[in-house]
Formats: sequence, structure tokens, C-alpha cells
Amino acid sequence: MKKISIDIPIIVEGKYDVIKLNSIIDGQIIKTDGFGLFKSEETKNYIRQLADKNGVIVLTDSDGAGLVIRNHLNSILPKEKIIHLYPPQIEGKEKRKNSPSKEGFLGVEGISADTLRTLFAPFESDSKKEGKKKVSKTDLYEDGLTGYPNSADKRNALKKRLGLPQNISTNALLDIINFLYSYEEYKEFLKESETD
Repeated sequence: MKKISIDIPIIVEGKYDVIKLNSIIDGQIIKTDGFGLFKSEETKNYIRQLADKNGVIVLTDSDGAGLVIRNHLNSILPKEKIIHLYPPQIEGKEKRKNSPSKEGFLGVEGISADTLRTLFAPFESDSKKEGKKKVSKTDLYEDGLTGYPNSADKRNALKKRLGLPQNISTNALLDIINFLYSYEEYKEFLKESETD
């Protein structure tokens, strides 16, 4: 199967993630060496340079460690230069490991190629969605996803419907919706999440 061409550099945690993505993506993939990013000024500077030019896509595991790495990248890069992609939370373990991760979810390396292709499809070099109506914070409020006693439950149902980790913030959820989906798709997913 033909590789997906991605012009935006992709940041992942480790070498096995790089190997997995190299099998489906034609593009620049950079690893943070997990928490090694915190100590390496060289890696941070390199990522800053890449982000300054084209922005970066961040794809870390959907566990606590992945969230810590994402938050660190958020602290060193301008918000408008980061696109966060989130692998679905799937229980299991990678073939090369003896036991599952601490939280029991597959890492990026364990996610199927088809799922990863779907995740990256909107960023294929000639398929970016321009000029579309964006979902706003007001939309989230009017749709009951913020500001109401049951808003957290509604957001969690939508995250589940979209295959997103439950621990992402409301702002991250909004960013993902606007990067990956149209306004109409958001409304459809919202309806579906209320009937799931």
C-alpha cells in the first residue's frame, strides 16, 4: 500500500513508534526518547526550529506518560505550532513486550496501520481542509459540553465516540475536532455520542 505523504514533521516517543510510522508515512518523524526530551536541549532546540518553520504533529501514547510529554511540548512551543493527534485507548500489549503498560493500553507502535492512516489522512500533503466553519467554545456551551452539571459526562461520551483518551482537556478536544472534522461532522458525532 502506498505511503501517506505528510509535510509536517511528526513527533513520537520512541524508536519503535518511528519504525511503525515509517511503514505507512513518507515524512519526517522525530523521537523524543521518552522523557529524554526533558534533559536534551539539543532535541528541544531542533523541535523548536521544525515547529517554527512548519509546525509539528505530536503523536504520543494515550497514557499518563504520553500526556506528560505532550504538556512539556506545549510549554516549549507556541500553541499555534502544535497539532495534537491522539491514538485511541485500546487495551492490550505490544508483541515485543512481556506485559502490558502500567495503564494497560497499546502504545503508538501497537496501533493498527489502518487506524494510524485514518488519523493522519487529514494531513496528507494535498488534503488539508481550508476555509471550513470551525467549532467554537460557544458551540460547546450551547451543545451542553461545558457549563452544565452533566457536561463532563457529555464530553466523555463524545471523546469515546471519537476514540480519544478520556484525560484530554476541553481545549484539546476542541482543537482536535477543528483539525480533523467539519462542523457538520462534529454535530453528527455529538448526536451519535448521545445515543451510544
